[in-house]
Amino acid sequence: MGAVDRINKVFQNAETIQIDDSSKLILMSDIHRGDGSWADDFMRNENLYYGALCHYYQENYTYIELGDGDELWKFRKMADIVPIHKDTFLLLQKFYKAGRFYMLYGNHDMVKCKDKYVRKCLNCFFDGEAKETVPLFENIKVHEGLILQYKDYATKILLIHGHQGSILDYTFWGLRRFLVRYIWKELEIFGFNDPTSTAKNYRKKEKIEENLTKWVVQQKHMLIAGHTHRPMLPDVGKPPYFNDGSCVHPHSITGIEIAEGNITLVKWRVKTKKDGGLYIGREILAGPKQLKEYLIKAY
Repeated sequence: MGAVDRINKVFQNAETIQIDDSSKLILMSDIHRGDGSWADDFMRNENLYYGALCHYYQENYTYIELGDGDELWKFRKMADIVPIHKDTFLLLQKFYKAGRFYMLYGNHDMVKCKDKYVRKCLNCFFDGEAKETVPLFENIKVHEGLILQYKDYATKILLIHGHQGSILDYTFWGLRRFLVRYIWKELEIFGFNDPTSTAKNYRKKEKIEENLTKWVVQQKHMLIAGHTHRPMLPDVGKPPYFNDGSCVHPHSITGIEIAEGNITLVKWRVKTKKDGGLYIGREILAGPKQLKEYLIKAY
């Protein structure tokens, strides 16, 4: 099964979310929440992520996490991740209770594709401070893909993680996990990078993006993914393949906003006030551009 076929399978089985100009969505991926150790890539950007999500919660956005939210290749258990990032998970819980949180799984948290795992590890967690098991995301469903249907346009917007564009990351993810957990994780101490990592391998990024774009051209639908960690918002008239980037960039996180019928690629980073004080600020990397322009233009 090729990349286009794998993506088609997700598209055919994905649930649809209806959106219009009143909808407000923030899409992020590749957060890689870990156990707080030296190997936890999320640690350096957690304050940025938390600050950005506080903004989106207060502004009534729906948060859609496009996979690899949790780093379950390097680390074995959600029970080792949730307590370390308790404040972050409680904020996500607020989105969920408000009906404004959707979770997709990627290759690094592929185990979330199993309902039994989700019930055991995401429905609740042990709160060390309260010394009891408390609810987290009760009865949550973790998706492989979702479809956004904008108004009455025939063109749809498919949301996936993007690992479907690589047979190594999709079919052989178990082998990849073994190598990362037991070999590359330890070698990182000595400065070695995993040569098979999509985020760190330029040629692999190119190939996956080529496969994702091929699906867009063939099926004539929009596609928003993560996985490659390379943010992208194409010009109108080009194949509408979008990428929200990641939350493990050095000193910044990126995401895609959909609001008021527009789509915008944004970055959050620490900024300096005139008086020398620091704050978490938002920047526009590309856009805003009208969604309908991608849906009605020929490409």
